[in-house]
Amino acid sequence: MKGFVHIPVMLDECLEALITDPCGVYVDGTLGNGGHAEAILERLQPGGLLVGFDRDSESVERVGRNLRSGAGKRVELVHDNYANMAARLDQLGIGKVTGILLDLGVSSMQLDEADRGFSFRQDAPIDMRMDRSRGTTAAELLNTVDEQVLADLIYRYGEDRDARRIARLIVEERSRTRIETTGQLAALVERAKGGRKGRRIHPATQTFQALRMAVNEELAAIGQVLENMIGRITAGGRFVILTFHSLEDRMVKQFFNRHVPREESLQQGGVKRICEDPPVEWVWRKPRTASAEEQSANPRSRSAKLRAVRVGG
Repeated sequence: MKGFVHIPVMLDECLEALITDPCGVYVDGTLGNGGHAEAILERLQPGGLLVGFDRDSESVERVGRNLRSGAGKRVELVHDNYANMAARLDQLGIGKVTGILLDLGVSSMQLDEADRGFSFRQDAPIDMRMDRSRGTTAAELLNTVDEQVLADLIYRYGEDRDARRIARLIVEERSRTRIETTGQLAALVERAKGGRKGRRIHPATQTFQALRMAVNEELAAIGQVLENMIGRITAGGRFVILTFHSLEDRMVKQFFNRHVPREESLQQGGVKRICEDPPVEWVWRKPRTASAEEQSANPRSRSAKLRAVRVGG
């Protein structure tokens, strides 16, 4: 696809897990740069349908121009958070789907666009909203929330043990001048953590991750799409999710495990099969990770974990 230079993570593994019926209805809940969506579409026969979601209107517009040019009616694109997937499918008259793919986190294109404020690699306004048409920016959050709330946010979403020190320094700095740019924030966090000290990963990485997740309410969205969509997948269909850090992965794993049947011994003898409906089974018992070759070619894939379940009847 012309204009797409970023490599979709674990593409072959995602397609292997997802596509069970080339005439089915598939949902890409995170269009991003369109790599996974394009590959799914290529696997579908004329009777198949791809529904793509993204909360970033620029992504929907960009990907739509490419996908629709050769796909005709086989594609429906929706500008919305995947948390609202069930309601938007209802509006499209779509009931059950054959498979769902979610590639969680921020897209490479968003990281590369300095004015989005996701990255400290270039100095720019701290925005971090995946949907720039609504919501609170990271700068607004940084300059208004209570120190304790800010520390809790950085600790919970960034899993950073220096969260209290970082929050304290941010609050001290904003009492003198408003924190507006990625460069300001990165320098503050670096100072709070005592500088680089030979670290391979920039000291501000976890704080930037935490702010992005808070601004976009990412964990809440993941919980909503899991709860609302697990029952919308046809028997034999797949739910496939790529995660990029431990909070997401833990959440996905625990949710799917509640739907995997287990046997519990009864006091009066025999066993009872326990699970939440609908029952599922793991496509692979352990999550897949990117090959050494892919990790070398595409550094973003290094932290990726791919989990997939098959929905039972």
